[in-house]
Amino acid sequence: MTRKKKRKSRKNKISNLTNTILNLLKKERNKTFNYKQIASKLGVDDASSRNQIIKKLQQLKAKGDIEEVERGKFKAIVNTEYFTGILDVSAKGNGYIISDDFEDDVFVASNNLNKALDGDEVEFYAYRRKHRGKQEGEITNIIKRGKTQYVGTIQVQGKKNFAFVVPDSTKMYTDIFVPINKTKKAQDGDKVVVSLTDWPEKASSPYGEVIEVLGKPGEHSTEIHAILAEYGLPHEFPKEVEDFANQLDTSITKEEIAKRRDMRKDLTFTIDPKDAKDFDDALSFKVLDNGLYEIGIHIADVSHYVRPDTVLDDEAYERATSIYLVDRVVPMLPEILSNKACSLRPHEEKYTFSAVFKLNDRGEVKHQWFGRTVTYSDARFAYEEAQAIIENNPNVSLGSIVASQLNTNIPEEVSLTGKSYTTDPKIAEAVLVLDRLAKKMRAKRMRSGAISFDKVEVKFSLDEANNPTGVFFKTSKDANKLIEEFMLLANKKVSEFVGKQNPKKTFVYRVHDEPDESKLAQLQTIVGRFGHKLNFKNRSSISASLNKLLTDVVGKKEQNLVDTLAIRSMAKAEYTTHNIGHYGLAFDYYSHFTSPIRRYPDVMAHRLLQRYLDGGKSANEEVYEDKCKHCSNMEYLATKAERDSIKYMQIRFMQDHEDDEFLGVISGVTDWGIYVEIIANKCEGMVSIRDMKDDTYDFDKDHYAMVGRHTKTMYQLGDEVIVKVKNTDLVKKHLDFYMIGKAES
Repeated sequence: MTRKKKRKSRKNKISNLTNTILNLLKKERNKTFNYKQIASKLGVDDASSRNQIIKKLQQLKAKGDIEEVERGKFKAIVNTEYFTGILDVSAKGNGYIISDDFEDDVFVASNNLNKALDGDEVEFYAYRRKHRGKQEGEITNIIKRGKTQYVGTIQVQGKKNFAFVVPDSTKMYTDIFVPINKTKKAQDGDKVVVSLTDWPEKASSPYGEVIEVLGKPGEHSTEIHAILAEYGLPHEFPKEVEDFANQLDTSITKEEIAKRRDMRKDLTFTIDPKDAKDFDDALSFKVLDNGLYEIGIHIADVSHYVRPDTVLDDEAYERATSIYLVDRVVPMLPEILSNKACSLRPHEEKYTFSAVFKLNDRGEVKHQWFGRTVTYSDARFAYEEAQAIIENNPNVSLGSIVASQLNTNIPEEVSLTGKSYTTDPKIAEAVLVLDRLAKKMRAKRMRSGAISFDKVEVKFSLDEANNPTGVFFKTSKDANKLIEEFMLLANKKVSEFVGKQNPKKTFVYRVHDEPDESKLAQLQTIVGRFGHKLNFKNRSSISASLNKLLTDVVGKKEQNLVDTLAIRSMAKAEYTTHNIGHYGLAFDYYSHFTSPIRRYPDVMAHRLLQRYLDGGKSANEEVYEDKCKHCSNMEYLATKAERDSIKYMQIRFMQDHEDDEFLGVISGVTDWGIYVEIIANKCEGMVSIRDMKDDTYDFDKDHYAMVGRHTKTMYQLGDEVIVKVKNTDLVKKHLDFYMIGKAES
């Protein structure tokens, strides 16, 4: 009987080992690896696999692909030039890297993202090939995660002992795996905040843990907190910060008054929105014997209470700004400061930081003074109250206050603030003089090339349960512009005072670069459809034609669209220590000084100004530049949260109008559908191309239009159309319409 030969066991060959090792070493090319570390990365520990790795390392070394830095430790030899940038992921899952090394964005296909996520700082190399005219690249390393916390809906797999969180953001292309013991007892379907903990080499999804359960999707509180959490923004103060603030001495003392300019006897008042709780600024007014007007811009002295190297200052810096959502304000400072100690409330003495100017009848500054003061607010006006004074007394001359002649048309009583208040004749006339001076200063600014962006703001009337009962529009009137002009004056002059010092002093500037020519050209293409024309001859002609455009569209169907597009064509204003001026305001020097209750850059400006008034040396520029970048970023996130909250409330409002028809204007056209903004309430939704059943429509990008193949019906940007509400999705914040047809001319 023939004995069968014993078959040798087959070795498990590691597939694609050459590329696997090269990719591993290139990805972490600044590190060295031995065969054991590589085996561990590959998840193998048997002798056969280790021998394959050892043999492959020697082969790659012999070919010159890797080098042996020291005995048994290998490193990749990299001949490719690498770049860095910030990744922007599209809803389709592909990415675009914004890099200083490339004029245009670099396209990254979804399979080349290599676990990078939206907002990540990444390292990449660029291919020789291009994708639709764009440079194409591949991400090779994640330098820093843009964010590690996401909001989403949890799907608990009870029997399998784990869960997945599906992120709300369309830019997050993967769900997140969560072990059952890290779900914080969230129920299936809850909206949660999840923190990324790891993304194993072979895992298709990152791992995470639930850090907060927000509640059931669609509920008001859940959705508002979800908006804040999406951008990493807070909704309450840590206990230690509240305790620290509540223990501050907020009394007005004789010792502190003695260190300040006492302006308590000067006529002083505030003008703010009627629902405001924090009053950052007040104006004082006095007629001097020489015919000049002494006008004080008094700002809450936040820096007196918020001192460096305290938990209060750390928290204020991290927040950097107050956040204004549709139903609430998330303040930068605790209430004891924001609504009380630092708020310039009527009939209360307050510590202030002031810019005091002597102006002539033409609104020209003849003298200026900056410093710490103590003031007393004689009265509080809502904008509507001040506006009533201005509108009812158009003919009072600038010099009438000197003669103390009371115009009999001044309304005796106004009660928009909720209190019966008899207007003091002196305050009423002061308002009129300030209005006249403000209009002269504004006219001069416009002649210098300033651009007038008076975009309509959408506001909601809410009931006690925060349900939207109506929509109204907030526009800027003379009373608003009066306050704006004197705040601009203070911001400009403070910045100018520091900026012109020699030797140069570090300061926090609010800068605004000139608009990009290509964006202006795109704007012209769109507004040209409505018969408007821009003049690109020089800076002056651009500003003049932009102002004419913004004036010409007032009250027209395209106003909101044009206002929005014009703003988008501008550069983004930001904080920096490097002054380049402010294009939109036509100022060579500009800072934020007038709102320290709600903006941290203003607190920094106060500290720096006092430092230099005291004769101090220039502050560390690098330190303040880092602070400026942080404040600019937090302002950007707060703005996004504010816009999301408006979108959310618009959808809630439209829930009561499903199947209703509305007149709208086409505000955008893409290859997947048409965006329509309802004229009556400024709510914007989308008509999907899939729902346009009367024809097969094609996107004409050159004419910003959707064109029917058979009927040749054209829906073009700016057209008035009739739409019907199809669907309102609070969770995804989507508003969908059906297209009924074009509106009759």
